[in-house]
Order: sequence, then structure tokens, then C-alpha cells
Amino acid sequence: MTTTTTIDRPVAQASALTAEQVAALAAPLSRANVKQRDQGRGKVSYIEGWVAIAEANRIFGFDGWQRETVALQCVSQAERRIGREPSKPSDPPQRDGWGVTYTARVRVIVGGIVREGSGAGHGIDVDLGQAHESALKEAETDAMKRALMTFGNPFGLALYDKQQRQVTSSVTGASSRGDSTERPSNGNTPSNAAGNGTLRRSPAGNGHASSHQPAGLPSAAAAADGVAAAPEDAALLPLDGATIRQIHATVRSLPQPQLEGFTKAFRKRFQVPEAASSIADRINQKQHHDWIEAYLVQRQTVA
Repeated sequence: MTTTTTIDRPVAQASALTAEQVAALAAPLSRANVKQRDQGRGKVSYIEGWVAIAEANRIFGFDGWQRETVALQCVSQAERRIGREPSKPSDPPQRDGWGVTYTARVRVIVGGIVREGSGAGHGIDVDLGQAHESALKEAETDAMKRALMTFGNPFGLALYDKQQRQVTSSVTGASSRGDSTERPSNGNTPSNAAGNGTLRRSPAGNGHASSHQPAGLPSAAAAADGVAAAPEDAALLPLDGATIRQIHATVRSLPQPQLEGFTKAFRKRFQVPEAASSIADRINQKQHHDWIEAYLVQRQTVA
């Protein structure tokens, strides 16, 4: 049995991505978002579907992107045996079931940018309906991930590089090559990146974060002393004091116009209240480090 569904809708007018979105798309992929599965004689790295959706919501906004299934086809449906053939009397017997395969093509629209990807999904179950459901969902998710992948590293593009040089492996943002955690020096580290950015001086003016700490965020001192427990989300991992001071020094060395531009972008990206006189104490998590590094590198490229 083969069924085909095709949807074709008009595409919105083109619009450019914001500088913050471009910086986020250019940022390395977090190792915490990478999973592995056995395939053939080796392992394949991938990101899960929910991670791709969460990243799209984070970068483009919850209402800033669309996903459309433009083609869906059941290419295979056949009866099959489910389970392994018993090798001893105590092993569970095989069961009669179904194997179903779907292919899908999904379109992702961000403003006026249109990307498409194709994928396949397989469903195996004793219930034919459940087999169809599993295969259909897997095909749509696979196609969506392939469409989003074309936008940049956070969606898995970095995994197509066998050396995975744009996959971060530590809270300092160092990328890994294979199993190594070292990153080749390319002049784009936070200590020497040049570009657009802004950080207000703390009252003490000594390069350290302010003593004021927003509720719900681990303090730099606690992070350095290992007092606070590491959050489950890798993006919320606390930065150590030395890294925070390095970021402060790098940003404060920027020309005043660039410093002001950075402050405005950071406040918007991380929703810093207008009442907060400084953003220095807001830079304390891995997500802040990764965003700042990508932002500065992007400004250096544009300049």
C-alpha cells in the first residue's frame, strides 16, 4: 500500500536574519546535545528531534519559524516476524507483526528563508496502525532535522565534519577534534577576538563581576568553588571565575561604540531588565560565553 500527500503553500517575502541570530547559528554545537547510535560497524553522531526544535525556538523565536510537511509517502508495508529467533526454551517467542517505511519532505521557513530536507522513517509493531504512526513521525522528524541542519552548527551541521572541529566539549567553549578536547588556535578566542560588543563597567571597575547576583543564577564565586550543583542543561553550566574575568577584559577593551552595541545586543538576547545598571554579573553561564564568542567573531568577520 502506498499513499502520497503533497502540500504546497506560498512562501513569505524574504527577510534578513538579525545579527544575534547569525551569531547563534555560527556558534559551535554543544557536545551535550550530541547523541550516538550504532550503525553498521561504527557509531553515528546525531542530535535528537526535540533538541532541533528547542534550538529553533531559542534562535528564531517561538513564533519566528514554520515547519511544513510538503510530501509524505508510505513506500513499504509488509508482514514480518518481530523479535529474535529463540535460541533456548526460556527465550520469548517471535511474534507476527508489521514493518512500515515512510519518506517525507519537510520545508522550514524563517522569515523569507526557505530550506527543505528529506528523510525516512521505519516502524515495526504487532499493530499495523502503531507501525504506521512510528514510521510517519520518524520520517517527518528526520526531514525536519535535515532542513534545519542547513542553517548552521546548532542544528547538527558541525557533525558533517568528521573531525567535529565545531563541536564544543567543555564549558570554556573549546571545540574538539575527534576525541581530543584541544582546539587549534585561530585567533577567534574570547581573549583576542575583535568586533562589536559592549559591557558596562562594574562599580568597582576591577574586571570582576558585581556582587549583585540575579535570582536563580549561580554566582561566579560559587562556580569557582564548586559550591553550586551543575544544572542538567549544559547551557546553564556555570563559568569559572577566571573565564568570567577574561570575558570582561576582552569586552571592555572594545571601542566605546562597539561596547555599547554589545551591551544592547546582550540585554536583548538574555532579556536583561532595563533597571539593571550593569550586565557584568549576568555573564556567568556557558550559554553567555558561547553567545559572546560567536557575537565577537561575527563582528570581526563583518568588519
